[in-house]
Order: sequence, then structure tokens, then C-alpha cells
Amino acid sequence: MSGHSQFALLRQRRFLPFFIVQSLGAFNDNVYRQAIIALLFFLGTPIEERSLYTNLAPAIFILPYFLFSALAGQIAEKLEKSRLIVITTTMEIAIMSLAALGFLTESMPVLLVALFCTGMQSTLFGPVKYSVLPSILKPEELTGGNGLVEMGTSLSILTGMIAGGLIFALSGSHGPIVAATAVIVLAVAGNLTARMIPKVDAGAPDLKIHWNPLPESLAVLRMAKKQKAVRNAILGVSWFWFVGTMLTSQLPTYAEVNLGGGSLLYIFALALFSLGTGTGSLLCEKLSGRTVEIGLVPLGAFGMTAFMLDLYFARVGEAATAGLSIWQFVQAPGSARIIIDLIGIGLFTGFFVVPLFALIQSRTAKSEMSRVFAALNIQNSGFIVLAAGLGLLTQRVLDWTIPQLFLALAIANAVVSIYIFTIVPEFLMRFLSWVMVRALYRLRPHGIEANVPDEGAALIVCNHVSYMDALILSATLPRPVRFVMYYKIFNIPVMRWIFRTAKAIPIAGAREDPALMQAAFDEVDKALAEGELVCIFPEGALTRDGQMGAFKSGVEKILERRPVPVVPMALRGMWSSMWSRRDTRLGRMRVPRRFRAHVEVVASAPIAGDVATAPMLESQVRQLRGDQA
Repeated sequence: MSGHSQFALLRQRRFLPFFIVQSLGAFNDNVYRQAIIALLFFLGTPIEERSLYTNLAPAIFILPYFLFSALAGQIAEKLEKSRLIVITTTMEIAIMSLAALGFLTESMPVLLVALFCTGMQSTLFGPVKYSVLPSILKPEELTGGNGLVEMGTSLSILTGMIAGGLIFALSGSHGPIVAATAVIVLAVAGNLTARMIPKVDAGAPDLKIHWNPLPESLAVLRMAKKQKAVRNAILGVSWFWFVGTMLTSQLPTYAEVNLGGGSLLYIFALALFSLGTGTGSLLCEKLSGRTVEIGLVPLGAFGMTAFMLDLYFARVGEAATAGLSIWQFVQAPGSARIIIDLIGIGLFTGFFVVPLFALIQSRTAKSEMSRVFAALNIQNSGFIVLAAGLGLLTQRVLDWTIPQLFLALAIANAVVSIYIFTIVPEFLMRFLSWVMVRALYRLRPHGIEANVPDEGAALIVCNHVSYMDALILSATLPRPVRFVMYYKIFNIPVMRWIFRTAKAIPIAGAREDPALMQAAFDEVDKALAEGELVCIFPEGALTRDGQMGAFKSGVEKILERRPVPVVPMALRGMWSSMWSRRDTRLGRMRVPRRFRAHVEVVASAPIAGDVATAPMLESQVRQLRGDQA
């Protein structure tokens, strides 16, 4: 696990063709949209008419998301997904042929009709794009896979905008022919690549498609709200699009008025933001330890706010000079701070959005996945339109400067983030536990991917060394897990909030509180019945001497009611770390070498629940633990 790289996915057929197709699609969309704008300059269109078209184009492209997302979600649910991707890329060839005709005849109405059709094709592809990942990736690969997709999308958008904008500048009078050829060639390349994507089964092949867009849009939006965490993850993704739209739409004017440059400096600023987003997206797998680590979401939100605030203070007023080249801007005093801020905003934006996508995928039923992402697209498009409208309102009516808009956006980002983390405290809980675990330990997992089931119920049994054991295990397991823990540990101040938010199950001995013990067994059985992972520490107490105690019969009682597979796991190195009982409390505080302790988490193959016994499981965990207490 520690030696795995997410880039290994780019060498595998189950992922690479899909990655290329979605990257080519994003690249072609932006080549086309920027080429339309470049054509307006090439034709010498008056500035008033040019402004009309440039403002009309995004609205035309986004309109199909409102009209057809619900239908697209149903189709993506019903059809085999690789076949649907081939269909959508075939549509792209036909649409880009129409666009090519528009370029060759220099007809804006034809180009705008093709742009509407492009938006419709993107609407159909959208639910497939993210719903296909859980089918082709393992749970521990979701974060890395989403990071690659976000990185590919960010760079494709950036390079597509640059390429589309340069077509007419470099080709001169041959611009229309080059633009027409480029969009068709890219569409054909995407279609040929799509044919190499392996078969991906439909999520709900028996689904009956309903064609009325309004009630179906409301239906998919309701479906997306069934789970609070998923609902607010969708809100977070939509907020990401709001922030991204607000920032990037202001960059052209910001580059000219506040940075003292022109179109090239705008592309440079956009490149910094995009490269930051791509880098942050890729780092998510490393920081998360290959789990769906939603603790990165608060980190991303706080980082975005901090860098947007600093971007405001870095350049409050207009630039003292004008017409700066990229190199002249880089050499100017104060520019390094702006460069770092733009990269930082993008970096933490990646931390923010990638875990949200992975969360939606990991906690949504595959039979509903495409429709949930259709709901996400509807909400995203609404937030994009809202961002564009507020951008115009604040500048045209309220007469705000762009730095003032960045300041307002930073404050709004903090408010929205706090709101999300308040109503779904799991995000903040995971952030605190992520910080604690990575501050105190260096984890080395072994056998987790191979032996912890990707889905379905399972019971995990592990030795019990310290108060941090549950946090250590939750940081290494690729799926959410319910921990059964002694009620006195559950009630530790501060940790109690973390455990309760993580839905840990407190338990007491039969002599201490028989009612609490029975309630714990009932809750464990309910969680297993719902297909969840449950972890217990069968020793029943922390070790006092570093040695394992005997496993109690509670594990057998659980398996009698529901004989699910049992995964033996062992913690190595925890006895010499902070918060074990190796020393007195004072002694523990005197040994700073125990910070960042090397801890191994080892798992072996599952044992059938109908044959597992407490002595058998104890023997297995002892073998895994070895002599490394």
C-alpha cells in the first residue's frame, strides 16, 4: 500500500482509455469555445456585438444541464456505461461536424446551435464520468482516481483555452479551416479511444425512463438528499464550482487592471490556478493514505479562505504600470506573493473537492449513482449561473473592485464551510482525527487492500494497545467503520465528540451495565445487517504490559446472531508510542521521541463467520502481531 502510486492506473486498460476520453472531451470543449471568441476578433466584430456573444455563449452551453440532466442520469443508469460513452463521443463527432460548418461559413448562429448541442452532449456524459469510477476502481483507489480525473480536467481546460485562443492568431486567414479540422479530429480521437474502454455494467438496467424533465429533475434532487453526508458533499462540490467560476471569470480584468498586463498575463494567472488545482488533486491520495479521507475537506476550505484573503491584501488597488509581459510581471515587486496566492488557492481547492467526489461515490448505491451525479450537475449549473450573476451585480451595480470581490468571496467561503461542517460534523471530526494521527504516527499498512472486503458486512478484530487505536485503524481502512469501544474510553473528553460523530458503539461489561452491553450487541447486529464494517477489540481492555490478553466470548456472540466474514488485524509498534500504558502519565509526557512513532497495521485473510471462534481469532492476531508490541 505504501509503495502504490496512483499513476499506476494510467498503465491499466480499466482506467487509461476513460481518462483519455474525459480529458479529450474537456480539451475539445474549451478549444471550441475559445475558438468562437477568437473568430469574433478575426471577423472584426464590433465590441458591443462581441460582448453580447461572449456573454451569451456560457448561458447557451449551461442551459442543457438544467433541461436534460435528469434524463441523462436515467439513461446513464439504464445503459451499459462503456456503450453510452461510445454513443456520446459519436454524438460529439456529429456536433463538431456542424461546428466545423459554422467555422467554414463564419456563421455565428450555426456555431451557437452547435454550442448548445455540445452542452447537451456534455450533460449526457456528465453522470457517466463520475459514476463509472466506483465500478472500475477499488475503494482504496477512489481518491487517487478522482485526483487524476480532476488533474486531467484542470489541465485540459487550461490547454484547451490556450489552444483555442491561438488558432486564429497563428493560422491567420486559414483560421476557420484549422479550427474546423481541429474540433473534428479531437472528436474522432475521443470516439476511437472510447471503444477501448472495458464493459461497465449498468447500475439499474430495469429502470423505466421518465421523459418529463421538471418532475424528474425534482426526483433526482430528492434522491441526492437522502444521506446527509452525501447531500452536503454535493453542496460542497457546487460551492467549488461557484468559487471557481467567480475567480476565473474575474481573472481577465484582474490581470489587466490590477496586475498591469493583458491577455497573456491572464492565461498565466489561470495557469497558476489550474496547476495548483491539479497538484492539490494529485496530493490527495498521498495525504489520505488511500482512504476516502474527508478530513481533507476542512483543510482545503481553510486554505482557500487564507489564500483568498491574502490575495486581497497582496494588491488592493490598480497596477501602477500597464502592458506588462509575463516576465516583467514576475520580476515586479510583490508579484511573488500573488503567484503563491493563486497557486495556493488552486492547491487547497484540490484538497477540498477531490474527497467530496470520492465520498459521494463511496456512499451512494450503484443503482442510484448516475442519477445522483445528474442532480449534482443540475445544482452545479445553478451555482455557476449564480456566480456569474453575482459577479455582474457586484461590479456593475455595487461598483466593487475585483480585490474587494475576492475579499467577499473569502469571507463567504469561510461562512459556507463552517455551515457545512456544523450540520455534518463528520467532516470536522475526520479533520481533527487526521491531524492527530499524522502528527503522532507514521503508519505502515500491510494487507489492508487485499483482505478488507470492498463492500458488504464484515467484522474486524484487533489487539487493543492505546486510546488512539480506533483513530489509527480508521485512518488505514478504505471504508467507514463502526468501532465498538469500552464506554469509559468512549467518554474521554474531546475524544468523545470524535467517537460519537464517527458513530462508535459504547459497550460495558455485563456486571457494570447489562443494558448498555445488550444495546451495543443490538447496534452491532444492525450495522452488520446494513452491510457496514464493524471493528471490535475482543480483549475488552487496553493492555497494561504490552502483551495481548485473551479474547473474550463477545465476538462469538456477535457471530452467532450474524455469521459475517471476520478480518483479523494487528497493531504493531503502538506499545512504545505515545498514549499507551507503558509509562505513567508523567513518564509519557517526558518522552518526546514517541511522537511520530512507526506503527504498522497488518491484516490477514477473512475467516468465515460460521467457523470463527474467539481462540482461533486470538491465535491469528497473535501471529500477525508477532513480537512487535
